[in-house]
Amino acid sequence: MAPEWRPGAGPRLWHDGPVPTTAARRRVLPLLLALLVATVALSGCARVRAALAVQPDDTVTGEVVVATPEQGPDDAGPAITLPAALESDVDVSEYRQDGYVGSVYRFSGLTFAEVAQLYAAAGPAGEAVRLDLRRAGNRVHITGAIDLTTVSVDRADFQLKIGFPGTLVESNGDADTGEVSWTFTPGEVDDIATVVAYTDPNAPSAVNWTLGLGALVAIAVLVVVVAARRTRNEPVRPDSR
Repeated sequence: MAPEWRPGAGPRLWHDGPVPTTAARRRVLPLLLALLVATVALSGCARVRAALAVQPDDTVTGEVVVATPEQGPDDAGPAITLPAALESDVDVSEYRQDGYVGSVYRFSGLTFAEVAQLYAAAGPAGEAVRLDLRRAGNRVHITGAIDLTTVSVDRADFQLKIGFPGTLVESNGDADTGEVSWTFTPGEVDDIATVVAYTDPNAPSAVNWTLGLGALVAIAVLVVVVAARRTRNEPVRPDSR
């Protein structure tokens, strides 16, 4: 059995292991989408599990499992070669569970805008997978779709999990405490729709707003006092003669 993923338990997702930092995150995006799209194009005998953990600072940590049924002890699973420029940006480890063999690709620190570019980065191939995260005030809208109309049902396992802070407002996925999951059906197009509420990390806090307002009032009072002193008439002195 694969270890259970809980967003509150840290960056561990589908598989145990370290989650790397990404100094060149934008370069990773075409690779991650290529992993998803490449496995969608397989015969259907495949396991594709994507897990995302939305962080309170509006960044995303995640991993993608790409595997096929094991054909023998020497079978290493799908052959996906990392470009040399990405070797230091993506952590790759072996995946071998439940009769599947392949690899786990991990990343961290992606912004919402970068996640939205996952499907666009691959051009026409990206039309098979779409995922968009968008903030509107104190709510985050997660929308997308995955097209598996060309995939057969033979040992097909396509799943997505998204963990999040805050409160789940609505979702068409299977909701649990702090996460929503989807299991996609081969031969169909499945939609992704979720709304989560938590505080915008870029919004000014109430404390900062109060302090700022107090500072403005203090400055205004000081200006009035100084102006009054400058315009005050000189006192009348008695004639000394």
